[in-house]
Amino acid sequence: MRIVLIGAPGGGKGTQAKLLVEKYGIPQISTGDLLREAVAKATSLGLRAKAAMDAGQLVSDDIVLGMIKERLSQADTQKGFILDGFPRNIPQAEALDALLDEVGQSLQTSLLIDVEFDILMQRLTGRRTCSSCGQMYNIYTSPPRMENRCDKCGGDLVHRADDNEETIGNRLRVYEAQTAPLVEYYRKQGKLRSVKGVGEIQEIFSAVERILNSLPSAVAEAAPAKVVEAPAKKIAAKKKVTKKKAKKKVSKKKAKKKVSKKKAKKKVTKKKAKKKVSKKKAKKKVTKKKTKKKVTKKKAKKKVAKKKTKKKVSKKKAKSRR
Repeated sequence: MRIVLIGAPGGGKGTQAKLLVEKYGIPQISTGDLLREAVAKATSLGLRAKAAMDAGQLVSDDIVLGMIKERLSQADTQKGFILDGFPRNIPQAEALDALLDEVGQSLQTSLLIDVEFDILMQRLTGRRTCSSCGQMYNIYTSPPRMENRCDKCGGDLVHRADDNEETIGNRLRVYEAQTAPLVEYYRKQGKLRSVKGVGEIQEIFSAVERILNSLPSAVAEAAPAKVVEAPAKKIAAKKKVTKKKAKKKVSKKKAKKKVSKKKAKKKVTKKKAKKKVSKKKAKKKVTKKKTKKKVTKKKAKKKVAKKKTKKKVSKKKAKSRR
């Protein structure tokens, strides 16, 4: 599981990162921690970073990426990692993608902890940190049981000098201008997942878990599928079943074809029978007409014959009178 956490200062990235480390057993890689460690150990990258900071300059992306690359070479990152605090802008995100591709550990998802501006102001101005164990509190939302004392180790709680409204307002404006565009960058890659960072810490973490467990790659890593080879007999039996099904399908198709042919033949025979009947009817009509004509001719002949006989009779009577 390879994750980048993004969100505004005070959004709860650090808190959720610690819970993810406990749950999944993968390291949190904070660029701030890497810088402090490299400077303390006086590594080559640490010395370059210290020189930049002493000169009042920002540590270059090349130095930070070099530190990330060194950290990823360690054995505990093979199962995954949680990047916190980097990238902060699009050029850094592009450079990080190139680095991760180079070492064969491409990013799987970018998780946005989304919190509104007013809530961020309250969280940051009320933030207190244990100077001994690093446990974080908030005097407004999650205060310690004893004022200025850590519940875990009893250490002193410290209020950071830059946790004031003016400084925090500037930090949030810088975030909006530079880091917020990362949301669109990872959305276009299809890697962005978002969770509302408001409510109880455990409730937020449960929402984070649901998101991460829904990732196909995360599921595959958590429970790799076992490939079980089926015995040869089972394979043969399956083949026989499929063959039988195929034969049944073929026989059904043939039966359907026969039925359709029979229906077609019946239709043809019906049509032929209808034609024969119509022909017979036509012949009967013709014969009827012919018989009617014969009858009319006979009647006409009889009438002519009667007329002739009448004429002969009239002629004979005329002769006898004379």
